[in-house]
Amino acid sequence: MSKKVLIAIADGIEELEAVTIIDVLRRAKADVTVASVGSKQVTASRGVKLEADALISDCTENVYDLIVLPGGMPGAENLRDSNELTILLKAQAQSGRYYAAICASPAVVLQHHGLLENKKATCYPSMLSQLTNAADGKVAVDGNRITSQGPATALQFAIKLVELLFGKEKSNEIAQAMLAA
Repeated sequence: MSKKVLIAIADGIEELEAVTIIDVLRRAKADVTVASVGSKQVTASRGVKLEADALISDCTENVYDLIVLPGGMPGAENLRDSNELTILLKAQAQSGRYYAAICASPAVVLQHHGLLENKKATCYPSMLSQLTNAADGKVAVDGNRITSQGPATALQFAIKLVELLFGKEKSNEIAQAMLAA
C-alpha cells in the first residue's frame, strides 16, 4: 500500500535536503506531493529553482502518512509563517501520524509552534540551543516526530523515513541501491 507524503517547500529552503528527501521517498514508491507555501516555483537557498506539484492551500483537506520540512534559511522561516502548513502540522501531531524536519526547521518551525514539547529532537548544530530537549545524533526519532541535522545528514534522514513508513527491508533495499549501506 502506498504511503502519502507531503513535502513542504518555500523560497530559501535548502535544495540538497529537499531534493534528497523527495528522491529517496519516490524511490520507495511513496505517493509524494511537493507543496509550496508561496508560489509554485521557489528559489532555493543556493539559487536552484524548484517547481512544486501543488500549493499548500490545495493540500489542506488531505490526510498524509508523513509531512516533511526541509530546512535552510530563510526557507524555514517561510514555512513557519504559513498558517495552512501550521494547521496541517498540528493536526498531524495530534493524530499520531509522522511529521519530520531537518536542519533549521526543527528549531524554527516545530519548536516555534510547540510541536516538540516533551520530545527529543535534533537540528542544525548552531541552533541546538533553541531546542528545549536536544538529542544527540544525526537523526532523532521520538514517537511520531523525526528530526535531523542538515545537508550532510539528508540521505540518512530520508532512509530513516523510508524505514518508518515501509519497514527495514525496504529501507535497506533503497540504501543498498544508492550505495549508502
